Amino acid sequence: MRGKPRITALVPALLLMLLPLSLPSAGPAAAAEGKPAVTLSTSQAGTGGSITVSGTGWRSRTLLMLLVCGQATPARGVIGGTNSCANADGRAVTTDADGHFSRALPVTEPPVPCPCVVHVVTATGAKAQADAVFQVAGHPVEPLPANTAGGRLSVLTDTRLDGSGSLLTWFGAPPSRTLAFTVGNVGTAAVENPVFQVGTAHGVFAPQWDERQWHGTLGPGEKARVELPVELTAGAHGDYTVSLKYGGKVLAEQPWGVGRPWGVTLFWILLCLVVPAAVFRIGMAVVDRVRPRHATRRPSPAPGHGRRRRTAIAPPRPAPPTPNANLPWFTPDTGPGPAGRLSAPHEDHPTSPTTPTTPGRKGST
Repeated sequence: MRGKPRITALVPALLLMLLPLSLPSAGPAAAAEGKPAVTLSTSQAGTGGSITVSGTGWRSRTLLMLLVCGQATPARGVIGGTNSCANADGRAVTTDADGHFSRALPVTEPPVPCPCVVHVVTATGAKAQADAVFQVAGHPVEPLPANTAGGRLSVLTDTRLDGSGSLLTWFGAPPSRTLAFTVGNVGTAAVENPVFQVGTAHGVFAPQWDERQWHGTLGPGEKARVELPVELTAGAHGDYTVSLKYGGKVLAEQPWGVGRPWGVTLFWILLCLVVPAAVFRIGMAVVDRVRPRHATRRPSPAPGHGRRRRTAIAPPRPAPPTPNANLPWFTPDTGPGPAGRLSAPHEDHPTSPTTPTTPGRKGST
């Protein structure tokens, strides 16, 4: 009987020991769901050196961009966008399965004065960013511009790209669209003629920002439809991302798939076919003009033409000679013809006493 209470007391103790094993552990999955954070190996360094940037709380297998930016604080973000960063010396890194990363970043002076930060932002997927205070030794420091915006704008609907391509775009003209969205003033003061920043990014590259001003006034609680033009460079094609920023914060992003300008490809194909053919024709004409010409036999005329030509140029036939021209026994006055026609043979008889007698003739009296 005394052993039973001891066994009963051991059961709660065993349950307490096994309870932590049955509870779900806050492992990497829980850490990955936290807020992205960035830490630096040192808070100050000079140009030419490098620092180690580490991060936690990011999505797993995500591509990140690391930049040194000026005119920025973690509270207000990068005021001038990536135009205030040393983009040429940025670095890319991919988080591991737990959402961690560690990467060496060279120290470079940003194009604007400090205060500076190390700006880490996602290059793909959902937007996420984090900043860590950093001082570039020897770089000038100026106070941040005053934040005079009394109101706060927020995008109330999804953004949309209106418009379509044209025949000129098919031949390489700059693609253009209209970024349309509905914005509302969620602040306590009116916003007059707000200036938005529209950025276009191709692939993993940082967006290029352009300022677009919307003319109008939004009072507290009011909303309005805003349309801003967006234009890419000539011949642009591929997957682009259009970003909208106001007051240093990205309000929306919109993907944009730009088709390839096949008209340019067709033009180059035709050019590659026409130019060689033209060069060949010119070369053959030059060869035909330069090569020596040999004497060639004149072609014989056609049968019909030859007869006419021989008939035309044949010399006239001489008149046939007089039949008695070469006969010595005829005298001119006794030759054959109408004047002296030969008669039948007959005996010669004197016809008159005056007819002379031919000596040696028979039959004379």
